[in-house]
Parts: sequence; C-alpha cells; structure tokens
Amino acid sequence: MPEKGIINLFIQHTSAGLTINENADPSVRTDFEQIMNHIIPEGMTYYTHTIEGNDDIPAHIKSSLIGCSLTIPIRNHKLSLGTWQGIYLCEFRNSGGNRKILITLYY
Repeated sequence: MPEKGIINLFIQHTSAGLTINENADPSVRTDFEQIMNHIIPEGMTYYTHTIEGNDDIPAHIKSSLIGCSLTIPIRNHKLSLGTWQGIYLCEFRNSGGNRKILITLYY
C-alpha cells in the first residue's frame, strides 16, 4: 500500500451498502440493524416492488440511504480510520448472496 493516497470502495449491488461506523462494540451493529428495520420495515402493503419478496424494496431503499461507496484517505501506508471506526458491508436482503466490491487506489 502506498504511503499516501486515497482508496475508493464501491459495492456493485442495489440492495447492500457500505458505511463507516463504530467497530469496538458489536451492539452497535445490532442497534444499527434494528433501527434500519424500524424505519424501513418489510411487508408494507403500500410497496409495489415486491417481485423478489418482502425484503426487496426495503433493501433498495436502505442501500440508497446508506450509499454504495466510501472514499478513505491513506496515510503512512494505512487506512486513516479513526480509533473506533470500521467499515461495514451492510447486507439488506435476508439472503443476499455473494457481493462484489470494486477497489480503486489512488496514490
């Protein structure tokens, strides 16, 4: 890895996302999922895009809110994340399958 630069991570899917959040306490991930499911619940009668199941459109909406890419600076050959930060791959489908992330490195 270069001494200085920028890395971009891009998930090539419309029902998963990437974000940075606290990575020290696993309860953050649990709370994160519960809040997302509370804000955007499955199985609502007003959804029309349901051909792939009750989790289909909620997954697309969550993905749009969270985002599909991250850009992180590199300093001293390392990702410059804060002390408590970690990268989350957020899977919003109940059975999402394999996911691909495109990594682009600028230095």
